[in-house]
Amino acid sequence: MHQLTIDITIDHRSPVAPFEQVRVQIRDAVRSGSLPAGVKLPTVRGLAESLGLAANTVARAYRELEADQLIETRGRNGSFVSASGDATQRQAQLAATTYAARMRQLGVSTSDALALVEGAMAS
Repeated sequence: MHQLTIDITIDHRSPVAPFEQVRVQIRDAVRSGSLPAGVKLPTVRGLAESLGLAANTVARAYRELEADQLIETRGRNGSFVSASGDATQRQAQLAATTYAARMRQLGVSTSDALALVEGAMAS
């Protein structure tokens, strides 16, 4: 496996915590394909130093990405973009399929089911 350079920018004036900025930018890079499956990520310490952040900040971002199954840590070998790709998309598709099946069982129309989703997403 090879390692790509990750283009991450931290806005220290942003109200968004630095770990969250790191997490979101890596997540978006995985989803866009600019960080393809199997690519090795920089070490926590290396990325922290390059961004001027504490190692614990980057470690938290990596832990959350791992919990979302976007990356996997292989012990001393490091952290990699998950071989299975974007787990969030798979989970969202499964939830949508399950929801659609349940709405059909209840006899809810497509337009009403979509309106329920839009209302739930807005709240």
